[in-house]
Amino acid sequence: MADVPENAPQHCPGTASDKAGKAQACQGCPNQDSCSSLSRTPDPAIDEIRQKLSSIKHKILIVSGKGGVGKSTFTAHLAHGLASNDQRQVAVLDVDICGPSIPTIMGVAGEQVHQSASGWSPIYVSDNLAVMSVGFLLKGPEDAVIWRGPRKNGLIKQFLRDVDWGELDYLVIDTPPGTSDEHLSVVQYLSESDVDGAIVLTTPQEVSLIDVRKEISFCKRVGLPIIGVVENMNVFVCPKCKKDSVIFPPTTGGGEKMAADCSVPFLGKLPLDPRIGKCCDEGKSFLEEVPDSPATQAYKQIIQQISEFCTKKEANKEQETGEATDVGTLIN
Repeated sequence: MADVPENAPQHCPGTASDKAGKAQACQGCPNQDSCSSLSRTPDPAIDEIRQKLSSIKHKILIVSGKGGVGKSTFTAHLAHGLASNDQRQVAVLDVDICGPSIPTIMGVAGEQVHQSASGWSPIYVSDNLAVMSVGFLLKGPEDAVIWRGPRKNGLIKQFLRDVDWGELDYLVIDTPPGTSDEHLSVVQYLSESDVDGAIVLTTPQEVSLIDVRKEISFCKRVGLPIIGVVENMNVFVCPKCKKDSVIFPPTTGGGEKMAADCSVPFLGKLPLDPRIGKCCDEGKSFLEEVPDSPATQAYKQIIQQISEFCTKKEANKEQETGEATDVGTLIN
């Protein structure tokens, strides 16, 4: 982030933040006095990003708070499912800076990003499905991204502001676990970009739900709408005998009860099929490779709900715009 001093500590809120010089991370920082005396002005990148993303109809964040629940797998298959309609233009933005698995899952690992006069060109999986990830900027798949918060935030800003997506129907953003730097940056930079909302992923067991509840709390605190909760790895479905086995017992009621307790929508449950992992390793769409799996049907039902949510929101927005125009005409 341009508003973070080079010698700032990790988790610096930035000089444009209301917490500059006052946050816990500011204690002992050599810039604390000067930061606390600055007048607060909005980051100009927020408006630049708004303009850049104005040609994208729907923007969806995939979040969890818990690692290992399948966010990247869900992100990739949500994108594949949306792009199965060749009339839609879909893209995936991977902001999991330290664990960029999207290139491998979508079968474009090893590709290189090119820059043109209009910005960075994303990598295309198909004619209507594009991807951008820090994985394309690394020398090799084993390279580690060892960055502090400010540098990670700077790359997220660059992805949102400088990638030439063109006109899109859906931009799906894959986020890392937690509720810290990357999440704060994404929410801050997209604050004026009319984000549709977040899809919260969990697995059934309480050890996952503990962190996911924190993510829901984060979304509510920062004003990020929640489209709904998805419970991944609900049961294991044997590909041969088709029988179900519970791998992660929902000792406290699972994702559905948590969603009800938190007053957020519940979108559905995804069974665990070992062929999903195989398809991810091979960079293939599980929805296309194994269309008869119960997991594929569950994916399609959830994707349909997400699509309907976005369509309804778009219709409401157009109606509000029309009503505002009618009122303005009457006044004039």
